Amino acid sequence: MAWGARMAMPTERAILTLAQWFSPAYPVGAFSFSHGLEVAALEGKIPDIDALENWLTALLVQGAGRQDVILLAAAFHAADNAETRAVNALAEALAPAKERLLETRSQGAAFAQITAAVLGVQLDGFCYPVAVGRAANLAEMPLALCAQMYLQALIGNLVSAAIRLGCCGQTDGQKLVSALSDLCVPVANTAIGQGLADLGSGCIALDIAAMKHETLYSRIFRS
Repeated sequence: MAWGARMAMPTERAILTLAQWFSPAYPVGAFSFSHGLEVAALEGKIPDIDALENWLTALLVQGAGRQDVILLAAAFHAADNAETRAVNALAEALAPAKERLLETRSQGAAFAQITAAVLGVQLDGFCYPVAVGRAANLAEMPLALCAQMYLQALIGNLVSAAIRLGCCGQTDGQKLVSALSDLCVPVANTAIGQGLADLGSGCIALDIAAMKHETLYSRIFRS
């Protein structure tokens, strides 16, 4: 079904569509990125599940999680493509490392390509949260639910990366996703009410890890 006609999507259908967008099966290539987590694991900063929980909690509350939702909401509310491009330019400027820029650009381009084909709309290849916000607007998605599920998908992907890096087992990893899902809701609900002037990250260690990743001799992930 094409949503270019701007019909409102029923809540049940919206939930299923968002679950599809943020499923590991949706071909955005999220599995190939660790967001700098690989460096933290190699340096011994993630020795156990508690350290991983602290790392991901900081990312959600003070780092890229919160920032991405602010950008997603700004793209959702953008009046036109020109305003969306301005949001995208800011998203690119805020990327703290070359590989983090690659991460958001490549996932955004892949998301835009497949989602445009599925929705039957024109969707430019913006940075990932901007592309998601624009698509959510075109499909008349509930913004809060989209933001919440975006954050849960971010955490799920990083927990999957942590499992592959040997930071935790599968059962503990899923327990952590479940626990942090409760945090996704208030973070998303607060961030969608904030504006671009509220952007800012307090996760310097996470950003430094992302910068160091591009200097690794060998690696599993692209970021």
